[in-house]
Amino acid sequence: MTEVAIVILNYNGRKFLDQFLPSVIANSSGAQIIVADNGSTDDSVAFLKQRFPAVGLICSATNRGFCGGYNFALRQVDATYYVLLNSDVEVTPGWLAPVIKLFESNPQLGAAQPKILSQRNRTQFEYAGAGGGLIDGLGYPFCRGRIFNSVEEDRGQYNDVRPVFWATGACHFVRARLYHQLGGLDEDYFAHMEEIDFCWRLQRAGYEVYYQGASTVYHVGGGTLSSLSPKKTYFNFRNCLSMITKHLPLNELLWKLPVRLVLDWIAALKFLLQPSPADALAVLKAHLYFFSHLVVEFRKRKLLELSLRGFKTTTPRYPHFIVVDYFLLGNKFFEDLRNPK
Repeated sequence: MTEVAIVILNYNGRKFLDQFLPSVIANSSGAQIIVADNGSTDDSVAFLKQRFPAVGLICSATNRGFCGGYNFALRQVDATYYVLLNSDVEVTPGWLAPVIKLFESNPQLGAAQPKILSQRNRTQFEYAGAGGGLIDGLGYPFCRGRIFNSVEEDRGQYNDVRPVFWATGACHFVRARLYHQLGGLDEDYFAHMEEIDFCWRLQRAGYEVYYQGASTVYHVGGGTLSSLSPKKTYFNFRNCLSMITKHLPLNELLWKLPVRLVLDWIAALKFLLQPSPADALAVLKAHLYFFSHLVVEFRKRKLLELSLRGFKTTTPRYPHFIVVDYFLLGNKFFEDLRNPK
């Protein structure tokens, strides 16, 4: 068994493999490096075989999405720790050791992430993970260093080690045994929010999620699906509704789900006024999908109730509503939030 397996999911990402795979190879001594090709239609596979013959290769005949692609690949990888690494991530010298040391010192640690900075603006945090993921009382995710679209400069303010609610999917360290034990990523999500759902399950099973600020990677972001894509809007709205339905205690869900639906429609109206009608339509499609699959969502909820210890998580949710803090109170940065933890 390999101790650390770095698995890079690739879909038509030859340019990113060419640009960033050398940094992974140079800075990951002792780890197994594998590219899991997710049904690419470009020449990624041929390029890998010619340019990087020592890198492991797992091929799927079709694009299974982020979730299905990783589940398919990781069933074929035997390791103690997995690192789910986006193809558009540049790693730095010594990036692995601090995080692996954290796992070895804490048997209850299930998942972790390093500091995520922007590859384009290297003094700025990157949207997908920043200084560690948190979640508010309504199920809205945010990060230390990034709340909605407000991103902070890195001033060393998050050079710490601390529990967080979720670890980014861009560079996601996870104990392999737990990944399989908890069923991996929810393939119905296809992409987006899947790492938050997984970390929520981890915590409900009694495990912890951590941020390790002594390790740094640089992420391009939007490498496969642009942040301006209506498809991304669709997945984010749809999967977030699924996630809170699966995980919130029933007494919370009964009133928080309607509030979330109303806020979604306000967001759709905002999209229309921007104007961005394709994003507004994406919100509508997300709701239609969610309600047409409500029976499936409650079935998943019941299975989780039976298999996990309960609703309590090892890291509490932010007790206030981040939409109120951000849009009404004007608190754009983590240090401005009411009693941030």
